[in-house]
Amino acid sequence: MSLITLTSGIGCGVIDIARLLGEKLGLALYDDDRLQEEAVAMGISSDELQSLDEKIPGLFNRLLRMKPDTYLEVMEALIYKIAGKDEAIILGHGAPFLLRDFGCALHVRVYSSESSRVDTLVNEQRLTPDAARKLIQKSDDDRKGFMHFAFHMDWDDPALYDVIINRDKLGTEGAIDLIVAATDTESISTCSLGALETMERMALAKQVEAAVIKNFIHPEHFHVEVPEAGVVYLTGMINPLESKDKLVDIIKAVPGVREVKGQLTSEKIHDV
Repeated sequence: MSLITLTSGIGCGVIDIARLLGEKLGLALYDDDRLQEEAVAMGISSDELQSLDEKIPGLFNRLLRMKPDTYLEVMEALIYKIAGKDEAIILGHGAPFLLRDFGCALHVRVYSSESSRVDTLVNEQRLTPDAARKLIQKSDDDRKGFMHFAFHMDWDDPALYDVIINRDKLGTEGAIDLIVAATDTESISTCSLGALETMERMALAKQVEAAVIKNFIHPEHFHVEVPEAGVVYLTGMINPLESKDKLVDIIKAVPGVREVKGQLTSEKIHDV
């Protein structure tokens, strides 16, 4: 079993590392394109994900007609669903933060010096060195800003990663060899069935929450739980202007849901 998250800044060569690592270990790589495919399979429309990325400005531009929480709900549902499959490489999108309490995952941060990153961008994107440096700074600031906004965490906190790799010293092949060796450790290579089942239930709960928000029903005052596979349990209150039957129909339409239980009470409307 190998579930690996890779985090890095632009120009660090993490895409090559992810691709070659996937080929070596026989793991599916979930990059932007693959994540969008999964989102569409979950019922999230492709149009809503045209500019899916980790950058705060891009995030708010895309979510002009949606709440920022919607993006987080979608990403949580995606990452938890992939983690439930237990064998994959997830590239970026806050995966190590979302899975920080999931002991079955190996979280890797790939580092490279600014000068090396500048050289990479100059060669790959035909930028001037000055333009490359500005792009790196902006990209790093955007990523840090997103992680703080979404998770209230520091992107550079070493405690969030199991392995931090200096690609300047190890190179692409050396980085891959180190990650492969780390996946062979007993704590990473074995994962309890209970942990995977928990992740699957978390994934379904997040899919349900994303579907509810997407349909403009606000779940501020009710709680979604998945106590067992396929069973969704609701507790709390619902706005009296919103239909309970509609809510249940929305939830039942989520793939993997076979039963909806619980009892919701209507909020009282007070005269002002």
